[in-house]
Amino acid sequence: MGKISQGVLGGFSGKVGNVVGGSWKGIDYMRIKPASVANPRTAAQVDQRSKFSIVLNFLQPLSEFLRVGFKLYANKMTQFNSAMSYNLNHAVTGAYPNFSIDYSNALVSRGQLNGAMGVAATSTNPASVDFTWTDNSSPGTSKAKSTDKALLLVYNITKDVAIYNLAGNSRDMGSQTIDVPTDFSGDDVETFMAFISEDGSQVSNSVYTGSVTIA
Repeated sequence: MGKISQGVLGGFSGKVGNVVGGSWKGIDYMRIKPASVANPRTAAQVDQRSKFSIVLNFLQPLSEFLRVGFKLYANKMTQFNSAMSYNLNHAVTGAYPNFSIDYSNALVSRGQLNGAMGVAATSTNPASVDFTWTDNSSPGTSKAKSTDKALLLVYNITKDVAIYNLAGNSRDMGSQTIDVPTDFSGDDVETFMAFISEDGSQVSNSVYTGSVTIA
């Protein structure tokens, strides 16, 4: 911003080319109007937009699940935005324009609670997915407790539908079945699980339990 003294030029207001003039508290000024960046098209910007779109499409159907899974990382941002930030930085693979989500690196839950171990997901009966895990609770030696509840997610990417349970069986039970719509039969779904403490104050990182073809 440059001050303009009264004199030959005098003060002015409005815009001349890319110069904007005005007055503030009796002081005449002028400044250069910044170049418009409303639609940047540099290679890096196009690249980032494409990544953002891929992650957004992945996470949108999971918004309710993410409110629980990312609640401990929603510091000055929403749970959804926190999940966006993490997965933009860790879960995108490939090169423009062929970006995709690497589900093994994606997180739908993030926290310090001990995660699931010995996990597997299968579908042997119609319209259902069976999750199994190992009880890794160890009183007095870890944060994991036998009473922690499973967070289970079955995500049909093709149909853009997520089926989940936010208060599943306890860690010591070692298994749970999730029912899915009958029209999922023959579809490949992506599966994830995590744990949440009984009082809801702690969650674990999610574990990708694989792609499953629904019976």
